[in-house]
Amino acid sequence: MKSVWHKVYFFSFCFSLVACSATKHIPEGDKLYTGARIKLEGTNELTRNEHKVLKSDLAGLTRPKPNSRFLGIPLKLSLYNFFYKKEKLRNKLGEPPVLLSSVDLQYSSKILQNHSENKGFFRASVNGDTVVKRKKAYAVYTVQAGNQYVINSVVFENDSSNLAKAIQGSVANSILKVGEPYDLDVIKGERLRIDAYLKENGFYYFGPDYLIMKVDSTSGNNTVDIRVSAKPETPDEAKQAYRINNIFIYSGYNVNTANIDTSREHMEFYKGYYIVDRRKRYKPRLFAQAMRFDPGDIYNRTDHNLTLNRLINLDQFKFVKNRFEKVTDSAKLDAYYYLTPMPKQSLRGEVTATTKSNNSNGTQLSASWSNRNRLRGGERLSLSAYVGAEIQFGGSWKGYNTYRSGAEVNLTVPRFFVPAFPKLNTRSGYVPRTNIQLGYDVLNRKKLYTLNSYRGGIGYLWKENIQKQHEFYPISINYVQPLNVTKEYLDSAIKYPYLLRSIDSQFIIGSTYQYTLNQITNGISKRNSFYFNGIIDLSGFLAGLITNEGADDQKRIMDAAFNQYVKLEADLRYYRKMGLKSAWANRIIMGYGIPYGNSKYLPYVKQFFIGGNNSLRAFRSRTVGPGTYPLLSTTESFPDQTGDIKLEINTEYRPHISGPLYGALFLEAGNIWLANEDPFRPGAKFSKDFLKELAVGAGAGIRFDITLFVIRFDIGIPLKEPWKENPWLLTQIELGEKEWRRENIMYNLAIGYPF
Repeated sequence: MKSVWHKVYFFSFCFSLVACSATKHIPEGDKLYTGARIKLEGTNELTRNEHKVLKSDLAGLTRPKPNSRFLGIPLKLSLYNFFYKKEKLRNKLGEPPVLLSSVDLQYSSKILQNHSENKGFFRASVNGDTVVKRKKAYAVYTVQAGNQYVINSVVFENDSSNLAKAIQGSVANSILKVGEPYDLDVIKGERLRIDAYLKENGFYYFGPDYLIMKVDSTSGNNTVDIRVSAKPETPDEAKQAYRINNIFIYSGYNVNTANIDTSREHMEFYKGYYIVDRRKRYKPRLFAQAMRFDPGDIYNRTDHNLTLNRLINLDQFKFVKNRFEKVTDSAKLDAYYYLTPMPKQSLRGEVTATTKSNNSNGTQLSASWSNRNRLRGGERLSLSAYVGAEIQFGGSWKGYNTYRSGAEVNLTVPRFFVPAFPKLNTRSGYVPRTNIQLGYDVLNRKKLYTLNSYRGGIGYLWKENIQKQHEFYPISINYVQPLNVTKEYLDSAIKYPYLLRSIDSQFIIGSTYQYTLNQITNGISKRNSFYFNGIIDLSGFLAGLITNEGADDQKRIMDAAFNQYVKLEADLRYYRKMGLKSAWANRIIMGYGIPYGNSKYLPYVKQFFIGGNNSLRAFRSRTVGPGTYPLLSTTESFPDQTGDIKLEINTEYRPHISGPLYGALFLEAGNIWLANEDPFRPGAKFSKDFLKELAVGAGAGIRFDITLFVIRFDIGIPLKEPWKENPWLLTQIELGEKEWRRENIMYNLAIGYPF
């Protein structure tokens, strides 16, 4: 009863808040300002999209901005009015009303006219007026744009100076195009482009302000002629291309002891670099591998930035600063790098919580310790451990809890540690890394079984650029050993023999290669963006060549049979921006495993599964497939279906609702299959009719996206279950039936987008 009254109080408060008039505390004779409307006329030459963009830009320039809204409701203004007599709460939670008296029509009209002219509408005129409706008012700006001027010709300065010749060398990539509309932003962009080109060719002291763009609009026919040249007052040092002279690296720089740290008393010369390391923290070769400049090189902005990126990417220095100093009476630069080391050791802890639609809730506690520069070559030694649990609070599997624990040791070396190729390196802004790891994990499924897992490997990670990454593990070993398998689980395996594969002793020795292309950076995407992740996983190939078959026709290493397979996986995503903040996201995942030799199926830990809050959200995790093998009731068997082949297709529309709140409408399809026939799972083998065997689901959701993290809630409903006699469920939906909702509606709460 108490909780009921709490709900009554809460809804009463919400009702009172919304009912509180937005115009309640407007001063006498004034009005609540609700925003600006733009009427754009005389733009018949623009496309519909260009017209929409220009209108949106103009609307964004008007001032003042009206009161903010959440789901169409001026929430902060309502709070301001609700707590009007409590000044402290009113000012902290609320937002005062924006008044019509604060609107300056003449000022905003001038701003809109200037912007129109900057976009090539040189004859634009703007008139502003207000419309009053009771206690509210809005502004209307009528923009008569006229014809948009286009570029008739572009001429670049051409004389005998080195600067003019360098500018001429950039002409082929000019963004000023004859026939394109005049746009001040494009002209500014051209200045920046020329400056960037000159920086790549040694003109260190040049800047975009030294360029002048003369625009002549008197040629008629609504066209302009543009002449590009360097300003006469450009200083002599900006007209020269510079080379690198000496390079000084201060590896223990501290602001508080700068005089000592920059002393050259302990300077060491190594492969063209002067290194000052009083405490001998680092081996000199670390800096030789990171630097992209060599003495005598022509200065260029790319190597400048790459060097800074590589020094930061070493993960050894808290601050990285540099400066260039002109050598007197010469076209040379001395380069100085000041590096402030990070603490040698660090300790980190993390707690996470999860909840699933199958009444399972869990938590995990993890801790890690790292030691930087362990061997004085920028190496990083890290130890990590975790413990976690998933508790089944309800349903038919109540009490069947899962407990996990494990530990891992990693040694990361900031170079390709390949004895046969001691000078192997990359020229990107990311230092290549060699990773050596050993790990141990324990999985205890209460009342069922326990698995011990030992793993290790040596691999190489490198990036071509910020978008392209490679990961190659030539040696990867994984050994899984079952312990304490219960009679209950073995009895279930008698009826469903495929369950035995979950507790097989699995010995995997092979190689993996992974390539990632990611055009989504820091949450900012272009209009069209792609993501691709491809994995090649080989196991047992070399081992199979050097070993012989045993009495059971199984090839063995140290009396242990090992898995042999080829596994290919690709994850392709396409994102398209729809308007300013909405987006359309698409994903297709394809996986194909080919077992051979010792293996008839992929090992359990390498098989594919489908369903769950990051997959088909209308189905529980690992409950779909393989193929048309019927979905068993969770009271009959363990919902743990896996396969050798996978196909999954997702599409999701993500409309922006208000502020950090986004919506989602999604449609998804997919399934898994076996590569070979399984007599205990009829219909599980991959066939030519695989498209007819796709499970289909749809749903909707909301997201709270504050950039740092995303909280997501999705509701999914199955539309097609291919294992049923009548697979399509559109005519079988019974939202009014409690039992149907319990069995079919899936609720997914998660952090982060599903893809």
